[in-house]
Order: sequence, then C-alpha cells, then structure tokens
Amino acid sequence: MPVARLDTRALISVSGPDCRSFLHNLLTQDVTTLADGEVRYGALLGPQGRLLFDLFLFGRAEAVLIDCAAIQRDDLIRRLRLYRLRLAVQIETDPRPVLAAWGDARPEWPSDPRLPGLGRRSPGPAEADAGPEAWRAHGLAHGVPDTEDYIVDSDYPIDCDLDLLNGIDFQKGCFIGQEVTSRMKRRGRIKSRLVPIRFDGTPPAMGTEILNGDLRAGEVRGGLDGVAMAMLRLDRLAGDLTAAGRPVRVDLPDWLVLTA
Repeated sequence: MPVARLDTRALISVSGPDCRSFLHNLLTQDVTTLADGEVRYGALLGPQGRLLFDLFLFGRAEAVLIDCAAIQRDDLIRRLRLYRLRLAVQIETDPRPVLAAWGDARPEWPSDPRLPGLGRRSPGPAEADAGPEAWRAHGLAHGVPDTEDYIVDSDYPIDCDLDLLNGIDFQKGCFIGQEVTSRMKRRGRIKSRLVPIRFDGTPPAMGTEILNGDLRAGEVRGGLDGVAMAMLRLDRLAGDLTAAGRPVRVDLPDWLVLTA
C-alpha cells in the first residue's frame, strides 16, 4: 500500500521551555500531555470561534512540530509570533516533508488521530510512491474533509466536523474561541456540517450552490472525480439535491453522526 508525500503540507518547529504551555493555551487540542512520538489533531481559532488553521501536532522531546497547509505556513508563523510575547519559545520553519501511509505501509508511524483505520502520518524523510491526490482520494473515501474544504475565518470548527474527528478537546480548559465552540457543542445548535457527496464526473466548482428542490441546501467545497465535500444544512439533506443542475447525493460514513 502507498506512502504519499504531501507537498501541500509543511512543518513548523515550536521549541523552547514554554513551547507546550504556549501552544496549549492557544489551540483546541491538549498539548501539555502530547507524548514524544505521538500525533494529535487540532486547530487555531479566531476570537469569535471561527476556524483559522487546522493542524497536526507531532510530539518531540524538546519541541512540537506543527503540520499545516503549506500555503498557510507563513501566516500561521506570523500569528504564533504575535501571541508569543515574552515567552521562551522559538518558532521556525522545518524543511522536512510530511508523509502519510495507509494499509500495511509504515506500521511504525503514529496513527492519524482523526479516524481509526484512516492511516498514519509522519515527518520525513522517507521514500514515497504517491502524492497528495492519492491521500486526498483515500480521505474522501472515508468521508474525511481536509484543509481545502474549509473557508478560513468563516466556518466554525464543529461545522467542519472537528469535534467528531478528535480535533477539539472539550476538557482541556481555555483556548482561543473556546466559549463559542463549547456553547455550540453544549446546546447542540448545529445547523450545518461538512458531509461527503457523490455525483457523476468531475466535481462542481468550489462554492457551487446545492439546491434541495428550489431551496438552498448548501454549497460544494473541495473534491475529486465522483466525490466531494459539501457544507450542507442538516434539515435539507433528504430529497433531490442538485448542484449546477446535476444530481448529487449525500453519502454519510458511519462516523459522521448528525443532529439537526
């Protein structure tokens, strides 16, 4: 089975005596208990609880490696340095690639924390025989969204399923945007979710409106031939859905438990 080099991802090294407490106070994930060799999934939110960066955290003895979207790395570094203030924290780029494996490949790597059986993830170097599109197809087959499916500073992390994909630790204490996020979860007022959709042929363009009859149901996000993610209203999932006049159907995986 393949090992994919994820050229769409990049690494940031956060080190220094205060690095774990620094990240712990910012991110949706518990960083203080992150073990050496472990990987966790989380996010940095804005003050209003909207998603800015989703990321993976690799535990190292004296540092934490952040795996983020390559196009967002410079913005994330600027944001982290803004929050650093006088803390003893160093924030630098790391040149190594990010790799993912699934099936029987690389069983020694830590498991992708989002979903059992999804695969494994590690910083390089390592030999790879596939690229990011193969990993993307693998994720979509499991109904798992990725960074390209999110609208920065617009989507809420729960709408993007981070609560169902181990991306939010509701027991860890404060993080930026915690109040809004916890309130949404506690009250269960979740109106929309990212869900996988199926169709024939190439995916509709990102942002294409999805209709349930004559009513707006949501919009297409990223995808590949035959499958994409869509942000859909939970009360309009059932019925005849179309995008740009083409029929689409919701294909919910077992892990995606919806509450309208």
